[in-house]
Amino acid sequence: MAVKLFDSELKVMDVLWKEGDMTAKQISDILKATTGWNMNTTYTVIKKCIAKGAIERREPNFLCHALVAREVVQAAETEELLHKLFDSSPDLLFASLLGHQKLSKAQTDNLRRMVAELQDREESE
Repeated sequence: MAVKLFDSELKVMDVLWKEGDMTAKQISDILKATTGWNMNTTYTVIKKCIAKGAIERREPNFLCHALVAREVVQAAETEELLHKLFDSSPDLLFASLLGHQKLSKAQTDNLRRMVAELQDREESE
């Protein structure tokens, strides 16, 4: 399910992805502490997520359940970023990231491992 979520909606989804099913009140309490949102703002954003099919409302107590996984949203956002800013070219995206970020040895080793695994998969196909 490719759902386009705005930054405010991602804040609500992030709470659900990290904490699991929660009531709207619990989500509101967390976002009040972390972002300063009032209850009405949180409830409005939750309702937008429900309308988009990203959240399901369950009873009792307005229990919210994420219908879309973080990985699905990440993949869709990455694809959009690639198309919008990097001419659909992953190597241009990585060049931009690597040119502007200081990576630790562990992060560099992890990237090397991921590239090697990708090459192994392509060779075995």
